[in-house]
Amino acid sequence: MQETLMSIWGLFLSAFISSTVAPGGSEAVLAYMVSQGHFQTQNLVIVATLGNTLGAMTTWGLGMFTAKKFPIANLLSEKKQNALNIVKKRGIWVLFFSWLPIVGDALCFAGGWLKLPLVPACLIILLGKLGRYAVIAWVLI
Repeated sequence: MQETLMSIWGLFLSAFISSTVAPGGSEAVLAYMVSQGHFQTQNLVIVATLGNTLGAMTTWGLGMFTAKKFPIANLLSEKKQNALNIVKKRGIWVLFFSWLPIVGDALCFAGGWLKLPLVPACLIILLGKLGRYAVIAWVLI
């Protein structure tokens, strides 16, 4: 029982960390756990999605906090400046692509910086991340 709980928490933490500014490999953790067959695949996808979405919303919150403390966009790195411009141009739906490597974290940061509505942003991010993890799990089943 405790080993099961630790495994699930490990997936959650891996997904959370992977969606913040720190690098991570939650896809590999999910793939390993699915391939082992000890857990129901849909439960693993849900845990990974929730962890990754909460990590993304942490990054979103950092963007919002940073915008309050340092409202001058010139303080941002080039990657975050590009993401800010993309989100300004394309709107909230671009957050669906927050699952993409490299630019995904910057998109979430930009969404917070621009103070996009919290609940719609969270739902759009969740949908994108759910889709990514579902595809990974589906390929392995």
